[in-house]
Amino acid sequence: MIHQTSIIDKSAVIEENVEIGPYTVIGPDVTIKSGTKIHGQCVIEYAEIGRDCEIFNFSSIGKRPQDLKYQGEKTKAVIGDGTTIRECVTVNRGTAAAGQTIVGKNCLLMACAHIAHDCILGDNVIIGYTSGVAGHVEIGDYVILSGSIGIHQFCKIGESAMISGGAMVSMDIIPFAIAQGDRAVLAGLNVIGMKRRAMKLSEIEDIKNAYRVLFMSKLPLEEALAKLADLPSPYVKKITAFIKNSQRGIARLSTNRGELNKE
Repeated sequence: MIHQTSIIDKSAVIEENVEIGPYTVIGPDVTIKSGTKIHGQCVIEYAEIGRDCEIFNFSSIGKRPQDLKYQGEKTKAVIGDGTTIRECVTVNRGTAAAGQTIVGKNCLLMACAHIAHDCILGDNVIIGYTSGVAGHVEIGDYVILSGSIGIHQFCKIGESAMISGGAMVSMDIIPFAIAQGDRAVLAGLNVIGMKRRAMKLSEIEDIKNAYRVLFMSKLPLEEALAKLADLPSPYVKKITAFIKNSQRGIARLSTNRGELNKE
């Protein structure tokens, strides 16, 4: 059902079984796939919205990026299937640098979250209330950002990492880690998150051992990476590849906390 007070640009492509609430504005170059529900008073333009999404009141998707370098080039925002976007969320479209801002499948963006231009969010990502993700940030699958977090431009957050509330993240966070603080440092491993993904205990133990070698052995980073190079674990390989490809540098272990998990 499309409410009679909504405004739909003639270029928009609206599939069957889409609901659009009162006073919502669907601007140019928008595609909305079947099963999606958009509540009242949202604004969407230059965007692709996947199947079975739900976008709550006052959200803004695909509006002009907040980047002074943007010169009006044609870009877009992409929202994956099954994603929920709560009240007052902003997802800006991309710039010429990447051309698009991408939010993956089955994500949850809680109220007042902000996703800036050219970001890439993986699948099953949760962004907490009032958290802000600056431009060009990459966030892996199954990442959880708690409330009121700030992520610096160009940072990368590895898969299944969890960032504690109020953290200010200025360096890359390795996969499967917990990070906290201003500026965010490692505070252990996200063991609960790994268990929720039904990872084997042996796989989790491999990650714990790699964490010890990297951050608790006092080895120089290059030596620690070399020590892990021949291990067969695909998860350890993800961690070491992430570190080697980091451009901003990685967050390290807090000097006050060395435990791997709370359980």
